[in-house]
Amino acid sequence: MSHEHLFEGDLRWTGKTTLAEGKPKLERSFTIEFPGKAPIDGSSPAVFNGDESRHNPETLMVSSLMACHHLTYLAVCERSGIGVASYTDHGTGRLAVRDGRMRMVEIVLRPQVRIADPAQVERATALHEKAHANCFMSNSVNFEVRIEPTVTA
Repeated sequence: MSHEHLFEGDLRWTGKTTLAEGKPKLERSFTIEFPGKAPIDGSSPAVFNGDESRHNPETLMVSSLMACHHLTYLAVCERSGIGVASYTDHGTGRLAVRDGRMRMVEIVLRPQVRIADPAQVERATALHEKAHANCFMSNSVNFEVRIEPTVTA
């Protein structure tokens, strides 16, 4: 099995140009498409002249890290023989100026996991660290990703 995988997609600007006070105003709407998958309609956040009803790079970054941790956690639980009954997460991303640049400075994930066996709660909680250490997306970013899990049976 190859240790390199390629993911290709396309972004198409769907906005329009209007004139405001004699200067062009560029709508921030776009669509991202990957073959065989539902398109993602995006924009910038409202604070950056975008459409708040659409996903933006910041929400997509938070969602990517939530999804990666979730999928990695399920894999390590499966390998460890832990049955997961439910899993939800609430992620928060913080965008701020650091080192003179606006950037994502921290994402906090708060997974809420329910497992089948009460005797495995401590072990299932510890597996969040293993999942975090092996999450492809967490390993790819240059800011802190904190995991604050709660596991119950």
